[in-house]
Amino acid sequence: MRLVIIGLIFLINMTSVYAENNLSLSQEQLENLGISLGQLETAKQVTVLNAPAKVVIPPANEYSVSAPQAGLVIKVTASVGDTVKKAQVLAQINSPDLLASQRLYLKALNEVQLNLLAYERDKKLIAEGVIADRRWQETSSQYNTLVFEANELKQLLEIAGMTGAEIEQLAKTHQLNGQLNVRSPINGVVLERTLLVGERVNLQAPLFKVAALDELWLELNIPHERLDTIKLGDQVFIEDSSVSAEVILMGQSVNPDNQTIQVKAKIRGKQSDVRAGQTINTQIIKYLNPPAYKVPNTAIAQYEGKAFVFVRNNAGFIVTPITVLGKEEDGAIIKGNFSTNDTVAIKGAVALKAQWLGLGSAE
Repeated sequence: MRLVIIGLIFLINMTSVYAENNLSLSQEQLENLGISLGQLETAKQVTVLNAPAKVVIPPANEYSVSAPQAGLVIKVTASVGDTVKKAQVLAQINSPDLLASQRLYLKALNEVQLNLLAYERDKKLIAEGVIADRRWQETSSQYNTLVFEANELKQLLEIAGMTGAEIEQLAKTHQLNGQLNVRSPINGVVLERTLLVGERVNLQAPLFKVAALDELWLELNIPHERLDTIKLGDQVFIEDSSVSAEVILMGQSVNPDNQTIQVKAKIRGKQSDVRAGQTINTQIIKYLNPPAYKVPNTAIAQYEGKAFVFVRNNAGFIVTPITVLGKEEDGAIIKGNFSTNDTVAIKGAVALKAQWLGLGSAE
């Protein structure tokens, strides 16, 4: 019975101390407990997540260059890694299909020219009232149909890879040329090349992959249970680098294989520290608007699922509850009811916790 009474007295005493959140200690007791003091350090940002990332090219900046006509590759002028300009020739193909398309186009131009005289004659006659409207309608309809067909064949030559100047030269000289130039659609870098000299390629066969590398993204796979810690606009820093990025896209579905959600961040400005396809380690940073502070991990005590630090006062310490915003290698980012001028116990929080709860002795 006596032991039960002693235990109740201890629990009542401990509850009283915990409720008061005050801990009185002399300087001698501080020294015996090995307590170290320090001022709070203001924190402007916190690392909310560390995650691996892959450097990727934005989809809109990557192009597949395919064969506009079937034929034989007679020359390749670009290799993987080459920087190319828009409309620069990447390869040359000898294409019999191109010759056939050119013949059809010249034939259509010839028919347009032959019908032009009849069109202009009947146009003059209808204006003078010499011919009937029906005849004019037939003449103009036939002429417009031929013009439409010629324009359609011209567009097919453009799709086949001929430039406007080359088509104009063909119309003037009537000299057929089956040599087709494969050109770059953008200013960029050649990422892939799949053709060889002497190889026969089919229509629309992929030949090159060209991309503009002025803008790169980071692709991160974030555990879905951590997604609530991230929002659009959060900053992403690459470890051991000055490169930073900004979160611009958050996925709406969970990968069933690893239960992650894809997050994409746009890298700021042009840089050369990272390369497309590279896998790197990143930190997602959140900037803090309200006052926050950084303390060593040894300054934090845990009790009943809550975190505390010990703020120095004249009599000893005030046990102050805190919210831990994030963890770093050398400490934690916290917020609580204190100011920058406060001095806290940065070492010995476990010993102070024992004193606070009446579980230890300073002697």
